[in-house]
Amino acid sequence: MAKYDLTTRIAPNLDRHLVFPLLEFLQDRQIYDDDHILKAKIQLLNKTNMVDYAMDIHKTLYNTQHLPQDMVDRRVEVVARLKSQEEAAAPLVAFLQNAAAVQELRADKQYNLQLLNEKYKIGPVQIEALYEYAKFQFECGNYSGAADYLYQYRALCTNSERSLSALWGKLAAEILMQNWDIALEELNRLKEIIDSKNFASPLNQVQSRIWLMHWSLFIFFNHDNGRTLIIDLFNQDKEQGDRAPSKQRYLNVIQTSAPHLLRYLATAFVVNKRRRPQFKDFIKVIQQEQHSYKDPITEFLACVYVNYDFDGAQKKMRECEEVILNDPFLCKRVEESNFSTVPLRDEFLENARLFIFETYCRIHQRIDMRVLAEKLNLNYEEAERWIVNLIRGSRLDAKIDSQTGTVTMEPNHPNVYEQLIDHTKALNGRTYKLVSQLLEHVQAQAAR
Repeated sequence: MAKYDLTTRIAPNLDRHLVFPLLEFLQDRQIYDDDHILKAKIQLLNKTNMVDYAMDIHKTLYNTQHLPQDMVDRRVEVVARLKSQEEAAAPLVAFLQNAAAVQELRADKQYNLQLLNEKYKIGPVQIEALYEYAKFQFECGNYSGAADYLYQYRALCTNSERSLSALWGKLAAEILMQNWDIALEELNRLKEIIDSKNFASPLNQVQSRIWLMHWSLFIFFNHDNGRTLIIDLFNQDKEQGDRAPSKQRYLNVIQTSAPHLLRYLATAFVVNKRRRPQFKDFIKVIQQEQHSYKDPITEFLACVYVNYDFDGAQKKMRECEEVILNDPFLCKRVEESNFSTVPLRDEFLENARLFIFETYCRIHQRIDMRVLAEKLNLNYEEAERWIVNLIRGSRLDAKIDSQTGTVTMEPNHPNVYEQLIDHTKALNGRTYKLVSQLLEHVQAQAAR
């Protein structure tokens, strides 16, 4: 399934340490040759301080105990730099480890800086040394220590750019430690800064949003509420765009710079029943972006809701399962006793069948059960049982005729008031956008 692997598209938008979990997954799934993955790991490790790990991989890759001299020299250099960084940060680290001294700190940053300088002789040099030490620890793979030091550094830092860099590092560390609740808090904090900060160039803000969305994949497909949160973030252009027409938002960024992220937004929509009102608009995006990106998951939605190609949807549904099982973010396994399952795959296939069924039923009033079973990739008995459960759960207004082997759909006339509300719900936002554009035009004319 290397054909649908997105690692080469995703990796450039990640910190190199966040690429390691992706490589581990690819190696475990044997999607690529093992030697190819090991070489990629060494190439990444050469730009970090994880020298011992690189040495172990080199021995495995080349089946030897002999190490290149440059690796040996690199280890000596890293150990020397670690000692130097420890000494430079030692005064502030010692203070932070002193519980009684830390109690003297307040919520006032300026007060804390004055206290550290006057009483403990800790000034800007030592504070910046803590940042460098935290960064060095991160590069060594000590993510826990790095996260703690970066948190302390941000509490004392007065440089907004350095503080933002530290927040990115803290987010990466929490992701790598799989602290999903804390990582989500850092993600939201980072999003607020990116959305409100005045960047030197709009392109810098766009790039920051691209990074944020890629990093968020780790969180959203591991956090309990992640499948809803990813829609709130990625689809924000449709959700909140009517209130803020002048802002460059996330869905626009996906469409222009990272269309491969549509796979994850599409998956979230399929398995999330609470975001169905936004689903119609998203289908339009899928249709618009077919020329720039498509995979079995986006093609499945196009088959069902754009082309009404149910045979094609049946084929794509089988391919979707393979895509999910070979995607490092979607294929989260749950171990129970000796049994292993992928909950997202099961939910996806269940809802995908429902999508096919609902759309097929809107077109046909009387449906042959055998034809329907084929469309749903089920045998006759499984299809009949599945439809009976839908009827019992009040999710389907239909009757099964066992003698003729057909399903008869009850006519469903749409409520005229609901249609009116649906067509006018965005009217206020569109009016706001139109007025804002007119005001901008008038102001521009007046400025001339």
